[in-house]
Amino acid sequence: MQPCCGNSVCHVLMLVLCLSAAEDFDWTKNNHGSFYYGTFPTGFSWGAGGSAYQTEGAWDKDGKGLSIWDVFSHKKGKIQLNDTGDSSCESYYKIKDDISLMKEIRLNHYRFSISWPRIIPTGVKSDHVNGKGIQFYDELIDHLLENHITPIVTLYHWDLPQVLQEKYGGWQNISMVNHFNDFANLCFEKFGDRVKHWITFNNPWSMAVEGYETGEHAPGLKLRGTGAYRAAHHIIKAHAKVWHTYDTQWRAKQKGLVGISLSGDWGEPVDISNQKDIEAAERYVQFYLGWFATPIFHGDYPQVMKDFVGRKSVQQGLGTSRLPVFSSQEKSYIKGTCDFLGIGHFTTRYITQRNDPTGRSSNSYFTDRDLAELVDPRWPDPGSEWLYSVPWGFRRLLNFVKTQYGNPMIYVTENGVSEKMMCTELCDEWRIQYYKDYINEMLKAIRDGVNVKGYTAWSLLDKFEWDEGYSERFGLYYVDFRNKNKPRYPKASVQFYKRIISSNGFPNQREVENWRRKAVEMCSSSNQLLAADPLTSHMEMVTEIVVPTVCTLSILISAVLLMFLLRRRN
Repeated sequence: MQPCCGNSVCHVLMLVLCLSAAEDFDWTKNNHGSFYYGTFPTGFSWGAGGSAYQTEGAWDKDGKGLSIWDVFSHKKGKIQLNDTGDSSCESYYKIKDDISLMKEIRLNHYRFSISWPRIIPTGVKSDHVNGKGIQFYDELIDHLLENHITPIVTLYHWDLPQVLQEKYGGWQNISMVNHFNDFANLCFEKFGDRVKHWITFNNPWSMAVEGYETGEHAPGLKLRGTGAYRAAHHIIKAHAKVWHTYDTQWRAKQKGLVGISLSGDWGEPVDISNQKDIEAAERYVQFYLGWFATPIFHGDYPQVMKDFVGRKSVQQGLGTSRLPVFSSQEKSYIKGTCDFLGIGHFTTRYITQRNDPTGRSSNSYFTDRDLAELVDPRWPDPGSEWLYSVPWGFRRLLNFVKTQYGNPMIYVTENGVSEKMMCTELCDEWRIQYYKDYINEMLKAIRDGVNVKGYTAWSLLDKFEWDEGYSERFGLYYVDFRNKNKPRYPKASVQFYKRIISSNGFPNQREVENWRRKAVEMCSSSNQLLAADPLTSHMEMVTEIVVPTVCTLSILISAVLLMFLLRRRN
């Protein structure tokens, strides 16, 4: 999702949302600079994550079928620099290596996804189940458990089998509900004796909007005003069916939990004295997180979505709303299908009221909302153009979930920040600052009474970033994609996150400042030594100091050019 514009917005005292606000959280106050020193509850789970298509590589090996992302990324012009996930991090071949990185950070859990076409190549279970795919995930789960790392498994992180897209139209078709249930049931059967935390879908907002409305993501369809709503409707039904399947067939025996991971930016009203801005800010969150959370917790879409999409549909001369309708039986079937809620959160927007046109040609999810998104140019933005560091929005989103949905058990399933550099900087101080501030806001939310049980740094490794290819990096570990072995190198944030985990929070100011200093000193000394004498010191130190090949190569080329110019001058 892209910001609409970068207008300067004054800092304002924050909002009074039209909620039954919790007594222990004051929505009108926001101390931007406050930092709370303290620790997390005993047993709080610290982790990192990734997903199958973004990390595994081996896209056509060992019987794996094509996914919509395999096909989409191979189309010219769809991905930055025409990158693909064909090999990515080669995690398919590096299970033990990657788990050793997890042990280095002392992770309690690792969140990964199972590739549907790797274990059911056509997506249809009755066609064929791929034994080698099953074996790969068996080994991954077993190695994690041997190293005392809990697997948190996502069943669907966007890589739909291509056959289902071609044959049925993918998530536009209700038949996906049963096919996905068959896939999930197979996973419960094969892995459920060891996996106790299941996530049905990752960020269905992006699946629906970017896959079927804007076409930025696979399968690349632009069904404006209808495609996203239809896809979301089927995704919600599929989630509910899988939850019921687990509940009736596996829960008593396996004693696991089934949830969903929803992404949501926070929305703040530009003007807290303007009721229309306050309503627009709530509408922003309801059209984003609430679109999926409200049916799952309360049985139906948010009323504001039904009102706005319904009214716009009438104005466009349509007989029925473009937002599909759940039957009363479906509402009761969907309601309550969540043992825990996964929250993926990265950034915040200021929101103001804006009346969008209502003609037939202007049908879209975005114009249905009647709002504009703004950002404050003072917010740090080191990488992705949509991702600004606004830590205070995280606490507010978590409190929103508490008040709206009855304080469910929450696992933060994605939170992190990217960088966009040709030659990556291992001393990622901005990432240290981002993690420090966002994790602290989560700690404050827990003090507010929000039921957060775990946190997943996004991500363990640099990886394929969908339509951005490899131009953006979210990893704690740098991956050298130009080297066929895809070596991993620790950034400074590895050491900082490791200290947070070891201390289960932030013990005191002096110690936390010391963590940062030591983390940055470690990578700074490496960079300085390398830069001092690139030709000789690199040859001597390459085995002891880890430096990304792309950076090393640029230094070597510069040195060779310099020597050549000096010789010519002589």
